[in-house]
Amino acid sequence: MPAPETSHGLKRRASFDATEDDAIRPKRRKETDTATEEEAIAASLQTSTSGAAVDGVAFTEELAEELQCGCCSELVYRPVVVNPCQHFFCGSCCVLWIRNGGSNCPACRGNSTSVTPSRPLQAIVNVLLRAVPSKMRAERERAQADAIYPKDVAMRIPPPREPSPPPNLNPSDFARPCPHCTPGNAFGYVCPQPIADPTTDVEHAWPLDDGAPPGHLNCGNWQSLLAINAPNTTRCDFCHVSFCGINVPGRCLAINLMSQYPQGLADLSDLIQSSDIYDCFNSNTIEVDLLFDYLTSRQLTPRHIYREIVIHIQSQPLKFQPLIDQDIFADSNQVAPGVDPDPSAERRRICRMCATEVLFYGLKDWWVRVRSLDPSRKDCPEGGSCTRQKDLGMCPRFLRRNAMLILVHCSPRQGV
Repeated sequence: MPAPETSHGLKRRASFDATEDDAIRPKRRKETDTATEEEAIAASLQTSTSGAAVDGVAFTEELAEELQCGCCSELVYRPVVVNPCQHFFCGSCCVLWIRNGGSNCPACRGNSTSVTPSRPLQAIVNVLLRAVPSKMRAERERAQADAIYPKDVAMRIPPPREPSPPPNLNPSDFARPCPHCTPGNAFGYVCPQPIADPTTDVEHAWPLDDGAPPGHLNCGNWQSLLAINAPNTTRCDFCHVSFCGINVPGRCLAINLMSQYPQGLADLSDLIQSSDIYDCFNSNTIEVDLLFDYLTSRQLTPRHIYREIVIHIQSQPLKFQPLIDQDIFADSNQVAPGVDPDPSAERRRICRMCATEVLFYGLKDWWVRVRSLDPSRKDCPEGGSCTRQKDLGMCPRFLRRNAMLILVHCSPRQGV
């Protein structure tokens, strides 16, 4: 009898142990599968890191290519993102795009609402530059870009501009009325000899082949007809062209010498992009670079330089007569210059185009006067006749002193 009890007891224990194993087996299987998967991932990572090493040079080159500005095709500097298309550009490139009339994304030409600085992109660029410092832009380029676009400033791309009004010139053979020819016009002046509208009165219309109608001239900026004696009509004392003062406010106007702005030169970035400045210095690019560095460090605008040039010219005995004798104002505007009624008269009013001519005429001499104030600046005694200024074998050495580059080998003083 004892045997069956023992056997029964053992059997019950075996049954209990089997039930326990059934409960524990799935847990152990899960742990085994997890360990096997982790081992596989570890083995895969070890194989990838040991068998296929990352090419650092190729990676940085590819990253630098992906971070190129869509405008200048250089490594983006102070990146901004155009919304909503998310294309990115240098902040200075985007500012110049907007100033030059851009009304959409420079890359996709899609309608855009705003431009915001991109800190994530800037962080990636910083990491790239720490790895490859040679990718960093030149100091002068960065200074010029900083002058154009202040750091972390959001912008707005303006909507497309309305098309400019067509010139007030009849495409047919007859002149159209000027703004003052219409009775009850908004300008408070009516022409004593109004021009007949060729669309309603062809019989009395004025043929364009006969020149300007009596009492009228062509506006120097817009080429539309204006009334000579209208209160808002002005005349430049240099090119002797009249301006209507109506079609394009601020441009169709000849005003006081010291109050005028040079045409198309609102700030330093416009002067940098102008090719005329190199003609002033006889294509001496080294001297032009020195000039740009000086203007950037002192944040001087073209208008500031223009006003100083005007003050200097007015202090001379002949004043503006040498400029007039050289006929530099003859082709300033789109219409033929008028006749000077009194060559000895004082010049008081000037148009924007003539102000630009004055700026470029006196820019070189202004720079010579400015740099002569620095006693450490050494100029070539041969002046503009020096033949070494364009000799690549006589490369000049530069020193940076007081945030101004100083040319110490050969910098012409007179003929640049």
